[in-house]
Amino acid sequence: MASRLLFLVVVVVTSLCRTAVGQSDKLLRPAWPTCSTTGNYTAGSQFKKNLDQLLAEMPAAAGGNGWFYKGSAGAAGNDQVFGLIMCYADRNATQCLDCLARAPAGITQICPGSRNVSAAYDVCLLRYSDTPFFSEANPSEAFYVYWAAEAGIDENALDDARSGLMDQLAKTAADSLLLLANRSAPYGGAPDAMQGLAQCTRDLTAGQCTWCLTKYSGKLREVFPNNTGGAIKGYSCYVRYNIGSFEVTLPPQVAAAPPLPPPSSPPPPPSPSVSTGLVVGLSAAGSAAFLVVLGLAVRFLLRRRRRRARRQTTAAGREMVEGDDFFDGEPEMEDEFEKGTGPKRFRYSELAAATDNFSDERKLGEGGFGAVYRGFLQEMNNLAVAIKRVSKGSKQGRKEYAAEVRIISRLRHRNLVQLIGWCHGGGQLLLVYELMPNGSLDAHLHGVGAPPLPWPRRHEIVLGIASAILYLHQDWEQCVVHRDIKPSNVMLDASFNAKLGDFGLARLVDHGRGAHTTVLAGTMGYMDPECMVTGKANAESDVYSFGVVLLEIACGRRPMVPNGEEDVVHLVQWLWESYYGRGAILEAADARLNGEFDAAEMETVMVVGLWCAHPDRSLRPSIRQAVNVLRSEVPQPSLPPRMPVATFMPPPDAFYYTSSVATGGTSSTGTGTTQSSTSETSTLLK
Repeated sequence: MASRLLFLVVVVVTSLCRTAVGQSDKLLRPAWPTCSTTGNYTAGSQFKKNLDQLLAEMPAAAGGNGWFYKGSAGAAGNDQVFGLIMCYADRNATQCLDCLARAPAGITQICPGSRNVSAAYDVCLLRYSDTPFFSEANPSEAFYVYWAAEAGIDENALDDARSGLMDQLAKTAADSLLLLANRSAPYGGAPDAMQGLAQCTRDLTAGQCTWCLTKYSGKLREVFPNNTGGAIKGYSCYVRYNIGSFEVTLPPQVAAAPPLPPPSSPPPPPSPSVSTGLVVGLSAAGSAAFLVVLGLAVRFLLRRRRRRARRQTTAAGREMVEGDDFFDGEPEMEDEFEKGTGPKRFRYSELAAATDNFSDERKLGEGGFGAVYRGFLQEMNNLAVAIKRVSKGSKQGRKEYAAEVRIISRLRHRNLVQLIGWCHGGGQLLLVYELMPNGSLDAHLHGVGAPPLPWPRRHEIVLGIASAILYLHQDWEQCVVHRDIKPSNVMLDASFNAKLGDFGLARLVDHGRGAHTTVLAGTMGYMDPECMVTGKANAESDVYSFGVVLLEIACGRRPMVPNGEEDVVHLVQWLWESYYGRGAILEAADARLNGEFDAAEMETVMVVGLWCAHPDRSLRPSIRQAVNVLRSEVPQPSLPPRMPVATFMPPPDAFYYTSSVATGGTSSTGTGTTQSSTSETSTLLK
């Protein structure tokens, strides 16, 4: 077998060869960068100043942020600069830090005057532009890296092993915090003979990352038909495979804040001009005086400390009011808060000040278990946050508050709302979240006067929600059953990335455990019908809710669709029997889109929605199976033309409700959440 030693054969060999010309050439050169040639900036211009500032900040910013940085410089306008830099993971720390330093330092010599640049090096990539480009993948390929080709290699066997490995890596990378994954796979009879790497820039959404990696992976057979290794390096993603192993260096964790400075140094010694005898005499005479002064000072400080402690105790008593007795009789619930290491415990006075004492002007919305307010935390550089004030009068409100802190504080995923802190003081239960500037998905789908979300944005939201549920159900240490997945609990950040929130009804279940018997909980229209009858919630219940949300996003309709003057029919049955059954499912697409959508994507979302909401939970997909179809990695399922009848339910008419409450108006976070015993569910069915 031919040697598998690494050698580079890139698309533009001459560009790379320049780095070997002369020891005096310190300029780090990328492999044929993309440099804009129109509208160039000039020396001394404001754009040039902003660019220089951004490039100068990049090495330290990326070095302290896990070898990745995205940011901007300058005020909003034509002269603002947006930039990004990141290391590829198959290079070591020394090489990475060198590239982080030298790439920004030399890029303006490589692309003089250019306002838009994309440059890929052997170790890192660098991009900057006069317009925002974050969260959107640039699929352009920078260069290829070839390993030795073997004439007698079985190309089909190679491609089968490689395709399976890279498909798995693309999914795993998109669902990881670092947007990075590497693993090995069987090849040629050996269990770990092939290794692969998939990596995206960490500004991308999960959907954009998957799309970029899948695009590159699809070219591997064409570019590397019989090569023992190959890589495609780009400006937003990177794929590599090798027969044999290679080193992968994960980025370091973000450095902790530096320690406080040491106490001030003691006063300088006496001047050498003072005689030794005088010093000794003064020292002897002053020792007693010093001890007297020290004793008085200690006594004074102790008295002042006692007075301060009494004042703080009094203030704390006023501040807490009912805070300390929220969990009387439930000490284990208090323990859950005190042993947490993630979110911060705030004082009530801090959060009251942040919200102008919870004024109506700061109120963002109100749900079934409390109101949400916009706040600004001064101690965190005026960070904008959303503060949820949980209703204190019910035991259920306390349980939801505790569940939020206990569960969501331990979860880390780009498509989950981040819990920043909590407080149970001042007679209140308060939760502090990152602020989602674009509000809830529900408001954008059904808000009065809200412009319709374009289809590409809806599709990204679908993939983001799916990624969050996949993490909750399969990729975390335990299975997290959310139990209240609905559009009003899907928040949208400044870039319209979906983030699932409101874990007040969530439950932890060990992987492999069956249905979890519990009190009926959820929101009418999104609740699994079987769960409504049996009271058993599990991952399949969440999948049902997800399916309803998919149909709501695609059709632009709430779960209860009017059917005549008094009755309503569930969205699942309406779509299945009125459109899917007669082969006209696209006719049910949201009319506000005016037909401007990708037909294949729309059909996939609708079919997966019906599949997830199948009346028989044993025939529903797992969330991973649903994600695979949504990402177009496997074909759509084949469903019967008529909606099946579940064995635990009466015929489909049982999905009709006598109330039309769920069909109209806009819902805010938490509104409509149901909590009842299973004996009460009979009143929900005709």
